[in-house]
Amino acid sequence: MAVNKTAHYPGARARTPAARAAARILVVSVALAVAACGGRDTRPTGAPKPMRDWHSEGYDRPTPVSPRANDVLMRALGLVGTPYRYGGNTPEGGFDCSGLVVYVYRDAVGVALPRTSQAMHELDAPRIRVADIAAGDLVFFGSGRQASHVGIYVGEGRFVHAPNSGGTVRMDRLDGHWWRENFLGARRVLH
Repeated sequence: MAVNKTAHYPGARARTPAARAAARILVVSVALAVAACGGRDTRPTGAPKPMRDWHSEGYDRPTPVSPRANDVLMRALGLVGTPYRYGGNTPEGGFDCSGLVVYVYRDAVGVALPRTSQAMHELDAPRIRVADIAAGDLVFFGSGRQASHVGIYVGEGRFVHAPNSGGTVRMDRLDGHWWRENFLGARRVLH
């Protein structure tokens, strides 16, 4: 990843082993709910829907998840809590953002991706409209046309990524302040 080691992403904090275990349980629960979605919306009438105001293209409808995308999703969620390490690309050694994405796609579905977030952003892969982002799509952040961060979309407006030094692989919302303001787009590498 071509990001300064001192780059700051919001919400970075060290977690205890117990907090990481609790986060993994929560993530797996959310993943199972996302993977199983496809039925009707069970939220009460009037409840806020995710991403409704973002880009005026709310994407709160369930999207079918392909078996390969589901494999990517489950592998990425299983790595939540793994420590961040600049240049890292293994669960044992930690991950930076692009190292996480490269590892997950290679390990889960045998897809080789470039090593940097910018090179992934420049792939000859379909660009996905915000309204059509689906589990397994890559989401990019940065400024101008330069992607300095990448994550894997998991559904319900959330993505998994390795945010910064001192943090761990975690799940965040695309409509979070920093992420929304620096969102560059999404690409689908699984067809």
